[in-house]
Amino acid sequence: MSTEAFFIVTNTVSIVWFRNDLRVSDHPALDAAVKRGGLVVPVFIWAPEEEGDWAPGAASRWWLHQSLESLSASLASLGSRLVIRRGASLATLRKLIAETGADAVCWNRRYEPAIVKRDTTIKAALREEVSVVESFNGACLFEPALVKNQQGGPYQVFTAYWRACRKLSEPAKPLAAPRRLTGPETWPASVALSSLGLEPEIDWTSGMREAWSIGEAAARERLERFITEACEDYAEGRDQPAETGTSRMSPYLHFGEISPRQIWWTITAAMKASRGAALRSSADAFLRELGWREFAHHLLVHFPNTPTEPLREQYRAFPWARKSEKQLRAWRRGLTGYPIVDAGLRELWTTGWMHNRVRMIVGSFLVKDLLIDWREGASWFWDTLVDADLANNTLGWQWIAGCGADAAPYFRIFNPVLQGRKFDRDGAYVRKWVPELSALPAKWIHAPWEAPAAALSDAGVALGEDYPEPVVDHSEARGRALAALASIKA
Repeated sequence: MSTEAFFIVTNTVSIVWFRNDLRVSDHPALDAAVKRGGLVVPVFIWAPEEEGDWAPGAASRWWLHQSLESLSASLASLGSRLVIRRGASLATLRKLIAETGADAVCWNRRYEPAIVKRDTTIKAALREEVSVVESFNGACLFEPALVKNQQGGPYQVFTAYWRACRKLSEPAKPLAAPRRLTGPETWPASVALSSLGLEPEIDWTSGMREAWSIGEAAARERLERFITEACEDYAEGRDQPAETGTSRMSPYLHFGEISPRQIWWTITAAMKASRGAALRSSADAFLRELGWREFAHHLLVHFPNTPTEPLREQYRAFPWARKSEKQLRAWRRGLTGYPIVDAGLRELWTTGWMHNRVRMIVGSFLVKDLLIDWREGASWFWDTLVDADLANNTLGWQWIAGCGADAAPYFRIFNPVLQGRKFDRDGAYVRKWVPELSALPAKWIHAPWEAPAAALSDAGVALGEDYPEPVVDHSEARGRALAALASIKA
């Protein structure tokens, strides 16, 4: 429903239920409430048990705490405040309706299966009790369920999906933030943000605090910095993990501190203003990456079982190796003996983020070299990523495992040594995150076991002591992976 469908009345009270949309600009639900007139009560409800198997992980909870602080400050600057509650969402909303006399409840949609089911129930229940209950698309460029192929079904190939999206009308222009919000004279009670327990009791977040600024203003600043510093070289730079060649907008998008429409139109404006073909080409490549995010949500909506089940049915019979806790632990800790893999996992543990090229290498190593079920990797990423998004996490891991959309499993057994030499040529990324190898020459840094004894000695590296020897031989592991793939095709 569009904001225009809200009729303007007086003496009304609208509850705006904030979720993963922690911003005040281009916020369709907030905009609708403001256009109704009357009072606006912004609310956040912490109910992780309603998220099924996918309650926010530790890194996401830390980010959420900071983001809610930022949102509270933004609302205060508009003369409002954020009411924070904890408990069952429907019961909490009913209580707030009674406390405020609200006659409208609105929110922006989420697309995780458990949340869709919950929100459907809440919408049906509240429509029996208040005049207006509406949800809006504030998270995607295109409503995921509405993009369909010629047969009326969902797409499973990205290129065809994105081509269909580009034939649609361009995304609507972003909505302006309200200049002021009018709240009730007496505000309903709010629990302290600290009472939600989002931050860890033992602080392990120093690396994340150093790596990130959080909130709506920080999201806009990062986007502008990307445009001025990295966008022109994005097409090439996005594959270089040692460089700042990517936007790093993913956590801001996940928590809704910026909308995809805001990014789309900001990038589009930069393209139109530029006289350089390089910027236009790279900006178009970046918009295509936004398309992959859209595709991920499209798949999650149409195939809600994919967070735990392969999209491709034959992969249910894939012969995963018996899980080795020792190998899985080495992978998680960045101690596999393959430097590019270990660098990525250490970056993840320290900052809550990992470069996308390295995510593919790290994922391939887990599912192809170690033959460990992709769901183990998805679970680890879910807990450790600040941008842990169910749609994108699922798409990424099923893509790597070869069991999802756009699958080409025989071509996705990444050689971690060759990948390191290609995308981290001088070893800068490895030197940063695997400092015990920092003195090794570039020739050997991605395969230290191949280095002569003298080179290892000069670099102060004793394999098996300072840095582990490889947990598997890649060439042998590749053969096992190909045999496993062949078995399910047979």
